[in-house]
Amino acid sequence: MHSKKLLTTAAVTGTLALGLSACGQASGDTAGGEFEPKGNVTMIVPFAAGGGSDIAGRATASGLEEATDKTITVQNIDGGSGAVGYSEFLGRSGDPNYLLATETAMLALPATQDVEFTHESFTPIMKLGDDYTLVVTKADSPLKTCSDLTDKGKKERTVVAISGATGLDNITFTLMEKATKAKFDRVPFESGAEAITAALGGQVEAISVNPGEVSGQLESGDLKPLCAAADERYEYPELKDIPTAKEQGIDVAFAQFRGVIAPGDIPEEAKEYWIKKAKEFEKSDAYKTYIEDNMMQPNAAYGDDFATYLGENDKELREAIGK
Repeated sequence: MHSKKLLTTAAVTGTLALGLSACGQASGDTAGGEFEPKGNVTMIVPFAAGGGSDIAGRATASGLEEATDKTITVQNIDGGSGAVGYSEFLGRSGDPNYLLATETAMLALPATQDVEFTHESFTPIMKLGDDYTLVVTKADSPLKTCSDLTDKGKKERTVVAISGATGLDNITFTLMEKATKAKFDRVPFESGAEAITAALGGQVEAISVNPGEVSGQLESGDLKPLCAAADERYEYPELKDIPTAKEQGIDVAFAQFRGVIAPGDIPEEAKEYWIKKAKEFEKSDAYKTYIEDNMMQPNAAYGDDFATYLGENDKELREAIGK
């Protein structure tokens, strides 16, 4: 069971920067058993700009820049529900000058699609924390609860938006279908920002998004919450009145992790370097701000502990989606 503490939202801004064209070989000094990257570092985000993965990647890149005194540029490589970015990263094997902002798609893609990687293809560095979703709809929708949404899905065509085919939002809707026997027609988008636009435009009945992606629209009243797909209600004043799906008779809660990984087959010294710098990031105000602004649970884990978590979460995910 995850801890009860959950947190609030703000956008993390940053300038979209294209990464370096690396050759896939290790790049860094390892004299005396100590590693330090040579030149700039690239953080790949395997989704489009503006969504939760992009926010996480930019926040982490910024925090690691402070810890390392290195320039870390962010490169968005979207497509294939994350598969294009992960596949590009797979080709960077052995190069410690590359990082990737990872999340549940790293597990869901191998579980649902024919891809060339699993989570074991990469080097786990840091799990930032856990991220649940809110199910929301347009302010003037007749729907008031997630029970209303599933009731509609039992009777007539009900269209929902998802960010990618394998993300947490799709898992959430899949679990809701299994729990209630409702059926949703899905329209995939490449980012949470695009899904939010679809909801605002009335193109879909509902979306499932991380609180950090949608707080502005909830505050403005353009969107309204139907339920929280979390174990317990959020404790923050602006979210505490949102009932959980379970309170509405839908026993659904599944957390998405967010973290950072390095390519596979990097030197051990490089792995330890990035873990050390990630721990410095966790102790910073920047990490605290990211967690609080995006309403996440700060359950950090590193290296082998992160790898163990990934193995366990992979089993949970496959059970949840019946794979």
